[in-house]
Amino acid sequence: MTDTDSPRIAELRRHEEELVFPGFDHHDAWRLGSLIANRAIAGGHSVAIDIRRHNLVLFRCVLPGATADQEEWIRRKAATTLRFERSTALLAEEFAVKDFDPMQGGWLAAEDYTLAGGSFPIRVKGVGVIAAVTASGLSSDDDHQLVVEAIRRHLQSAAG
Repeated sequence: MTDTDSPRIAELRRHEEELVFPGFDHHDAWRLGSLIANRAIAGGHSVAIDIRRHNLVLFRCVLPGATADQEEWIRRKAATTLRFERSTALLAEEFAVKDFDPMQGGWLAAEDYTLAGGSFPIRVKGVGVIAAVTASGLSSDDDHQLVVEAIRRHLQSAAG
């Protein structure tokens, strides 16, 4: 851990190191997306859920109460995750610690990217990042936790 790392950054980095898939196909996308949707339904959350490989949507679910605005949040969150191959929660924390806003000065266009938490890379062992799984409708932290907990459960069930 460097002098600019916080316990939160260390936790978010651990998520990315631990939550690596042995493989990921369309069936995995369906199972993971359904798991997130079922957890959201059980929690009474009005969210939209998306799993995509750049412009190819592998899973999409919009639960009652989610708004059309969630479409834009998902598009921008997923674009950020796919560009940087990191979760939006981790990127937000790292940029905050450096006191740097990548939306200022034209580096990242705010209409195309966001640092709001809730998008997480689908990283396959030996391959790298192949997709992004994104939730939108809760707070940034809650969107992130919804996705991370579902990935953890999906990987545990696949291993057992």
